[in-house]
Amino acid sequence: MFGVKVYGADWCEDTRHTREFLERLGVQYTYVNIEQDESAARWVREQNGGDERKPTLDVAGQVLSVPTDHELTGALRERGLMA
Repeated sequence: MFGVKVYGADWCEDTRHTREFLERLGVQYTYVNIEQDESAARWVREQNGGDERKPTLDVAGQVLSVPTDHELTGALRERGLMA
């Protein structure tokens, strides 16, 4: 089963918010710091028309860029990753 991957940067407030939100929900995820992984940074740019939007998430195959809490919750529920 696919899970959740968060692509972002440690200094990014939106990345920190998303990670904390997932932790509060009890959703397990993998964090990838795109400043330390060029292939991950390239993937983020490919998903965002050349922009490095942080965070960009892969939620079981659905890509979300800088999602609101509501958008993220909806995607998690659609994919059965949260009740």
